[in-house]
Amino acid sequence: MPAIATIESKRLLDPISRISEILFGLIMALTFTGSLSAATAGREEVRTMLFGAIGCNIAWGLVDAIMFLVTRLTERGIALSKLRSVLGELDSDGANAALAGELPPMVAAVLSPAELASIRERLKGLPELPRRPRLLREDWLGSIGVFLLVVIATFPVVVPFILMTQTVPAMRVSNLIAVIMLFLCGYRLGDFAGHRPWWMGFSMAVIGSILVGLTIALGG
Repeated sequence: MPAIATIESKRLLDPISRISEILFGLIMALTFTGSLSAATAGREEVRTMLFGAIGCNIAWGLVDAIMFLVTRLTERGIALSKLRSVLGELDSDGANAALAGELPPMVAAVLSPAELASIRERLKGLPELPRRPRLLREDWLGSIGVFLLVVIATFPVVVPFILMTQTVPAMRVSNLIAVIMLFLCGYRLGDFAGHRPWWMGFSMAVIGSILVGLTIALGG
């Protein structure tokens, strides 16, 4: 049942969330590296870009981590409310209907009223539910993970500008790394989602490049 899974979840970040956070950090960093002009950018402009990219992703990582906690707390509150609704329903048919509404449709469709009633009895045997939702240790660790993923995603595309003194070669290496990272993220998303990984990888590389171009064009 989703409500119980949300309340008792021990998973910090699922694979899709991890890849998404990396993509967010990568695209934000690319809006800075992509704004450099190969013809006019000097070391001062590169230094400004580096500070901007790292600072922006630190700030974005903090915001994303806080929103992760807010989302977890909200989801847990909704889950508690739904679970109380199922357990507090006095009418057997109404309780079964409430429980079925919280199950995936394909699962609910194959469960008989007796099976739904059996699940409800087991739910009643759960430890006493908390009065209000609260954040767990796993949530705080997950928020730290979100922050680190966003920030760490910055470095592969900015390291060439730190290690290389020539701006043009650094830009080419940075862009190559970015395309490879976009491809790998898309490949993994396709693998997890059951789509064609290679197709998803190429699509993500193209879509990510377009998004970066639009962000730069709009002044982001």
